[in-house]
Amino acid sequence: MRVLLINPPSAHEIIGNIPSIVEEERGYNPPLGILYIAAYMEMQGRHSVEVIDAQVEELTREQVGERVRQSVPDVVGITAMTFTMLDVLETIRVVKAVVPEARVVIGGPHAHLFPLETLNLPGVDYVVMGEGEYVFSELVDHIDQPDKLREIHGLVFSDKGQIINTGRTAMIQDLDSLPFPARHLVPYEKYSSVIAKRTPITTMFTSRGCPFQCAFCDRPHLGKRFRARSPKNVVDEMEACTHLGIYEFLIYDDTFTVDKQRVMGICEEIQRRQLDIGWDVRARVDTVTPEMLKAMREAGCERIHYGVEAGTEKILTVLNKRITIEQVRQAFQWTKKVGMGVLAYFMIGAPTETREDILQTIQLSKDLDPDYVHISILTPYPGTRIYFDALEQGVFDSDYWQEFAVNPTPDFQPRYWEEELSTTELVELSNFAYKSFYLRPRYALKQLLQVRSVGEFGRKARAALKVVGL
Repeated sequence: MRVLLINPPSAHEIIGNIPSIVEEERGYNPPLGILYIAAYMEMQGRHSVEVIDAQVEELTREQVGERVRQSVPDVVGITAMTFTMLDVLETIRVVKAVVPEARVVIGGPHAHLFPLETLNLPGVDYVVMGEGEYVFSELVDHIDQPDKLREIHGLVFSDKGQIINTGRTAMIQDLDSLPFPARHLVPYEKYSSVIAKRTPITTMFTSRGCPFQCAFCDRPHLGKRFRARSPKNVVDEMEACTHLGIYEFLIYDDTFTVDKQRVMGICEEIQRRQLDIGWDVRARVDTVTPEMLKAMREAGCERIHYGVEAGTEKILTVLNKRITIEQVRQAFQWTKKVGMGVLAYFMIGAPTETREDILQTIQLSKDLDPDYVHISILTPYPGTRIYFDALEQGVFDSDYWQEFAVNPTPDFQPRYWEEELSTTELVELSNFAYKSFYLRPRYALKQLLQVRSVGEFGRKARAALKVVGL
């Protein structure tokens, strides 16, 4: 079988309408989900595999069609997130127009949450729920054997007019058994980030699943059980990437610092091999210690992304963050003391949050003085506790995400929690928050002093202009 995996364009994203100085971080990252699937299929050796990352290559619909025509695939796998569904549908139409006989398989977070709705979309032949490495490979192996497909957990498909849902597949426990993402199948030299000091960059997952219970979390397909790769396996991947000329890593674990012993082991392994690399992680403020941070810095960790979210204990409780403002201040102090950069995530528009609460959040962002902030308006995503609360309390009069999943339309707009503040007010406060933080003379001077290359200056300047132009 000839298999083609596609990361669709992002020309019609329905979320992310508030510019951010770190928005480029998302747009130029390798599509790890399909690269893991491609690597697993290559390891199995039973089918040929190609990958198109239409986002990093900035392909038009016509260019995607031409690439599909050249590939002549038997099976096309497309990764789907709710906010890219319009582009997913366009990609499916292109595939079916060019290669009508190709079977289209949809996977990813959206397909996991809305498997039946996704299957019923025009041109979709199969849906993969949950982690896709094993399921997708088995699907391709037996794609012409419906009876065999019924035995593969994690699939939804139609057989002789009957919808077959084989149930959720078990989470992969031994992550070390998976091959590293097939970065060689994409133009890996094109990936970059405005916050990185080197190019190209790559993203990594060293674990899957998050044991915490934040009310806004939108990654249910990875589960709530923390599953981690071994330190050796993690650093093996880093070292393999250096052979491709990649020396900077954005580690995309939900919370890298869950297991202190594992973190220390990764740091020791990097230093033992004397790898000259830079990396950053996402962490919770209540999971770091001075000892851990010191070891991370000595092993090349250059920055940490902390999810602060709010500047008041009241809203932190509403969000079920289970951290305190004092823990936030302490973690930022410890991190800066060892010489690491900091990116802070904040969100506004939580239930019961007033204008005064938001102003305290904005003030905290400046008091903490991280290198970057990302300030979003809280969107109750499907599958999150906060979305279920909104439905139960009548904040939303219908399950509008499910309605969108049934019929994705270009005029769709995500809704915010508007009991306290309107969307207009939230957008104005978001704009004010960005300008209030980034247009400080002190901040501009600090960033200029930290620039190490013309390329880095250009990336930061372009991102800053987007914020100023709000």
